[in-house]
Amino acid sequence: MQKLFLWASKWWPGLIPLAVMWGFAAWNNTLPVEADLSARSTAALKDTVLDKTRITVDGRDVSLAAEAFSEEGRRDAVMAVEMVPGVRLVDDLTRLVPEAKPFVWNAERDVVRVTLSGSAPLPSMKQRLTEAARKEVNGVEVADQMGLARGAPPRFEAAAMLLLDQIGKLKDGKITITDTKVNLSGMARELGGREAIAAALKNLPEGFSVAANDIKAPPYIFQAYKDPVAATVTLTGYVPDNNVHAAIATSASRKFFGEKVVDNLKASIGAPGSFNTAVVAALGALSRLSTGTLVVSDREVKLSGDALYEGAANDIRAGLGKDFPKNWQYKPEITVKPAAGPVDGTVCQQLFTELLNKGKIRFATKRADIDPDSAGILDHLIETALRCPTTNIEVAGHTDADGEDSFNQALSEKRAQAVIDYLVKAGLPATRFTAVGYGATQPLAGNDTDDGKAQNRRIEFLVR
Repeated sequence: MQKLFLWASKWWPGLIPLAVMWGFAAWNNTLPVEADLSARSTAALKDTVLDKTRITVDGRDVSLAAEAFSEEGRRDAVMAVEMVPGVRLVDDLTRLVPEAKPFVWNAERDVVRVTLSGSAPLPSMKQRLTEAARKEVNGVEVADQMGLARGAPPRFEAAAMLLLDQIGKLKDGKITITDTKVNLSGMARELGGREAIAAALKNLPEGFSVAANDIKAPPYIFQAYKDPVAATVTLTGYVPDNNVHAAIATSASRKFFGEKVVDNLKASIGAPGSFNTAVVAALGALSRLSTGTLVVSDREVKLSGDALYEGAANDIRAGLGKDFPKNWQYKPEITVKPAAGPVDGTVCQQLFTELLNKGKIRFATKRADIDPDSAGILDHLIETALRCPTTNIEVAGHTDADGEDSFNQALSEKRAQAVIDYLVKAGLPATRFTAVGYGATQPLAGNDTDDGKAQNRRIEFLVR
């Protein structure tokens, strides 16, 4: 018995390295099997729609953790792994993606980015929505903050895609889908954008409706800048249509003498009521300034610049709003141009002649009523008269040859006197001026054409 014990004590320690070698061999043999099962299980799930998928293998047992978007999809995923050859047991750790109640999706735009948030029903749809937003706002950052959730209404993707088409029309704002209700707020990027968005919303998929549309239009802006150095009047901004465009351009060409009208206006919807009336009146005030800027923003008129003399400044300030429609606001910021130095009679005559060669004092047809469009040139004539205070001036009226001589003679006298009355009302002494009418006796051109007749109908300032 003792011999047997001695013999056993010699051989059993040899079992230890044998066991280590067996464990090492089994471990090395298991690793490839587990890696192979993991790869084949992953491949089996390639056609399933899952989120946060995680596969772990212990021997031939597979643990599958994932979030599925439907009960059917969850069962199909588990079954797909169970069907993998070599898998003995599947530990089902899958669950359904949480359901969103209500199902909310947002697209929000600010100055620097578009942010997508809320819920999307599938990863692939989440990607498509992000790509659509990037395409619509080319070059603007798109931040994807969307989560995944069940509960999207039918035709959700079509509704979201249509609304993403509108995000490019916004300067800033937010679009929200709450179940099947759509809410919009913000500011359109351009005039007409609000109306374009409203038109697009009529094509929402069946079942969807607009709960609130608070998209505001940007200000409807018309601007005019008078630059005496470049001798230009530049018109920019918007007009309602081509007819109003033509009327404003024609009015500007009549009111501004000696300046080239640079017309950069565009037609767009959204003009406030009585837009044409207000703009034409405001252009008349601008024409009386040496240099100035006119800004019409919705129903607010702002006019700034230098009047040619103090009386004109006061008159413009007091009269700016008289021709505006009701509910329009106006803000005159009128200063007075520094007075130019005095000149002698010869220079004074030269200045009068240059002014009247650039523009004409106009009157109502066959009447002595001064056309309001002549206010600008009259102010320049008054400014010149103030520079030569010691000279006496003859205001000479001329007509074309149409009509009877006696009528034309009387009309020319009345028109000359109407000009003097205007000058006196502006503060010049009546004793410096004499009204003389020449009728049709001193034509500058033939009276057989409309152009010739227009040249003959004139007022002249003659220094005596």
